[in-house]
Amino acid sequence: MPAIKKVLIANRGEIAVRIIRACREMKIASVAVYSEADADSLHVQLADEAVCVGPPASKDSYLHMPNIISAAIITGADAIHPGYGYFSESPSFAEACEACNLIFIGPPSSAIEKMGDKARAREIVQSARVPVIPGARGVIANDQDAIRTAARVGYPLLIKAAAGGGGRGIRRVDDPDDLLPAVRTAIQESEAAFGSGEVYIEKLIENARHVEVQVLGDQYGHYVHLGERECSIQNSRRQKMIEEAPCAFLDAKVRARMGEAAVRAARAVGYHSAGTVEFLVDQDSNFYFMEMNTRIQVEHPVTEMITGVDLVKQQIEIAAGAKLPFTQKDITFTGHAIECRITAENPDNDFRPSTGTITRLLWPGGPGVRVESHVYQGYRVPPYYDPLLGKLIVWGRDRQEAMARMLRCLSEMKIEGLKTNTPLHTRILLDPAYRKGDFNTTFVTRKLASAGREAA
Repeated sequence: MPAIKKVLIANRGEIAVRIIRACREMKIASVAVYSEADADSLHVQLADEAVCVGPPASKDSYLHMPNIISAAIITGADAIHPGYGYFSESPSFAEACEACNLIFIGPPSSAIEKMGDKARAREIVQSARVPVIPGARGVIANDQDAIRTAARVGYPLLIKAAAGGGGRGIRRVDDPDDLLPAVRTAIQESEAAFGSGEVYIEKLIENARHVEVQVLGDQYGHYVHLGERECSIQNSRRQKMIEEAPCAFLDAKVRARMGEAAVRAARAVGYHSAGTVEFLVDQDSNFYFMEMNTRIQVEHPVTEMITGVDLVKQQIEIAAGAKLPFTQKDITFTGHAIECRITAENPDNDFRPSTGTITRLLWPGGPGVRVESHVYQGYRVPPYYDPLLGKLIVWGRDRQEAMARMLRCLSEMKIEGLKTNTPLHTRILLDPAYRKGDFNTTFVTRKLASAGREAA
């Protein structure tokens, strides 16, 4: 088994800090990379070494592959952890690591490539007896193909980018007259965001919930799942705001079937490392494969809080060639965890990003409270990157205690100097429907629309 002695973290923000801390506890040296705009960032201060990889724009720094690979070679790193976003789901980056004798802490490039093409991934998991959303087999070839496929699938439907993610490249279509304009818009957005104009058609599952299953696999064909996460609380751009584990509305039989399906999906592409299989669940608890995220997820801490498994450390050990130290029957689930993503955004202005200097910062604490963040008092939030300031995670013996703890933490937390989404989190946690577990992916949009009507 190759020993990993030094890891370069090809990322920034809270996930870079999270990985550096895991490395330190494993007695592995860490190398941070940073842009000129991030010279004062916490991950730069905490790492054992740091290398500037370019100007502020991500394409010139965090997405500049030659600079990232060169930084790893120059500093003598054995491995690269990509975090999430950036190069984390790039098969060409994983291949470049392999070509340069660097261990890519993630799945094999072949698995990333298969799951990265959403249309192809649907076909692969379908062959592994994983239910998929009714829709096209393969991408749209031309206008006539789109018209025929849409007629077969039925309206309303979604046009989705084959290389998509993060809610981009998706268009809802309710009427046949709107189909072709929506296809063209989705193609343009997909080309701009992902460099590929391939799109496909899926049936729209209305009032669905977004539930995902965490899986782990090693290089020897051993797989486990670590339960599900409820991710239905999303903003108008389909970006997650609140995640929790376990999912309150699932019964034991559906939960078990989803876990088994997620493992079959991972096995179908020869996956190893941590990964997440995302499903849509309809009002009758039927679940359908959406996609697999071949990386660590932003919301991984809620799974860690109820299982006691450190997913980042497991990623590193698996990449080094270790076998999974547990089997499925060893995985246990205790209590309930909730995560609120704290972002520098103004929900009352269409989640417009807010930048500036944090003039006062007080994170909450106490039993069952965890904060993952890269910001500090005096930190200037740059305008170039994701608005995530940190993640506030709480654990309780049950969902009621977790919600009470989160509300207490949100009331204690002070972030001044810029707008954040903290007030909206409090409103959601106090909402009777949320508290009953009666919500779906349209919850936040409907709540904001209702608030707007009341204010008018």
